[in-house]
Amino acid sequence: MATGTLNKVMLIGHTGDEVKMHYFDDNNCIGRFPVATNEEYVNKNTNERVSNTEWHNVVVRNKAAEICEKYLKKGDKVYIEGRIKTRKWTDDKGNDRYSTEIHCSEFTFLTPKDKSGQSNTAQASPQKPQAKAPQQVSEPDENQDDDLPF
Repeated sequence: MATGTLNKVMLIGHTGDEVKMHYFDDNNCIGRFPVATNEEYVNKNTNERVSNTEWHNVVVRNKAAEICEKYLKKGDKVYIEGRIKTRKWTDDKGNDRYSTEIHCSEFTFLTPKDKSGQSNTAQASPQKPQAKAPQQVSEPDENQDDDLPF
């Protein structure tokens, strides 16, 4: 029996709208925007191509939200990493309502913003998000000497 749990989401999709910002009194803010992911397959019985779209409500906070508001436009392709969170509230008629959201911890803009086609990556942490260039991961060279103290 496993004792730990994991709540992690990774999405690559297209934004369905502009980022909607909400500001709070203590200089904090959140941005909300929808992301669409598509599933395509061929129906084996009819040989028809079937396409299903799933919409995800993304929430990003503070500086990362401001970065998304500035650079993300409707239709842009984006990579989102975060966790699922469900909110509960009561509507005007007294009914309980639920909304499932993706609370973004990291994102990468995949739509090229200039001729070089570079994308932007940022951490969506409440403390200090920073933009960084995408990195390629490669295996370390075993013959390479390093100056690591351990």
